[in-house]
Amino acid sequence: MNIVVLAGGGGSRLWPLSRENKPKQFCRLISEKTMLEETLERFTDFPQEKIFIATTVELKDEILKILPNFPQENIFIEPARRDTAPAMGYAALRLSLLSPDEPMAFIPSDHYIGRTDKFINSIHKAEEVILETKKLLDISIHPTNPNTALGYTKIGPEVFNKDGVEFYQFLGHTEKPDFKTAQKYLESGDYLWHANYYMWTPRLFLEAYQKYAPAIFSDLEKIKTCLENHQLNEIDKIYRQMEKISIDYAIMEKMDPENVLIIKGSFDWKDIGAWDTLHENLMTKTDERRNLVRGERLNLDTSGCLIYGGEKKIIATIGLDDIIIVDTEDALLVCPKSRAQEAKRVVEELKNRGGKYI
Repeated sequence: MNIVVLAGGGGSRLWPLSRENKPKQFCRLISEKTMLEETLERFTDFPQEKIFIATTVELKDEILKILPNFPQENIFIEPARRDTAPAMGYAALRLSLLSPDEPMAFIPSDHYIGRTDKFINSIHKAEEVILETKKLLDISIHPTNPNTALGYTKIGPEVFNKDGVEFYQFLGHTEKPDFKTAQKYLESGDYLWHANYYMWTPRLFLEAYQKYAPAIFSDLEKIKTCLENHQLNEIDKIYRQMEKISIDYAIMEKMDPENVLIIKGSFDWKDIGAWDTLHENLMTKTDERRNLVRGERLNLDTSGCLIYGGEKKIIATIGLDDIIIVDTEDALLVCPKSRAQEAKRVVEELKNRGGKYI
């Protein structure tokens, strides 16, 4: 099994810590290690040559700074950020030139996983099932609340169980529903959180692109020719004009459910996508009044807050409840925890104003 860690995305809902030139996967959010380092450590039992990182040209230097010993030939550099469909297609193309029928797993670099042993066991069992059935595998998670920031996977009956790993029939995918719909999904028991761990072989991935995203596939075929002829400048031109679209919209929503199986993840999982989810996920590290604090602080009559600062400045609060405060060298965010997801709006507005501070 080849592992492709996806490390080219942004993280605007974690602004102002997460920035364009140093997005959340390069930040120390849940420990003294970056999210990328945390992700790679889950695969220490895999041979080094089986681990790859997909990222953009702008972030390559940041990766090498954090991981100076990581083999550069195992870093797939995308010329531009064009969302997950081009990025994953390019990675599948690169691996198809090395081992077209060996299963591969796409692994996001910004997730928290509580039981690494169960997670890795799911990956190993997925590899076996891909080789046996030729079906695409995805991991989804039992929901604990009506989260509207995540996609949902509808499942049917359990198909089989491999050493404790449960495989279910796939019935469809819904992207980020409204609250009432998410509540209905939660109550039904037929929906899981979509966690974006796609697993298949490079050959079968590319065949799916050919069928469901022919324009992207055509560009990938051109890039393949360029790779074979060492025409790197041409790759840059082709990639930059590819359609900017997610893998879910380009491929997964169009696939025949019969060709997909869903693993129900039996491990603790969180998508660290915004400041409110970070607070919820690190509740065990909060003080007696549920405050999650990093840096020097003085909190009086303050509860349920996330306060993220540095060591050179004290942050003092009085009478605050459920507030997010994130203080960096050049930017400060203050908002109710209930509106933390809207940090993305700040980034969009800053872009409209010229792009400073993003």
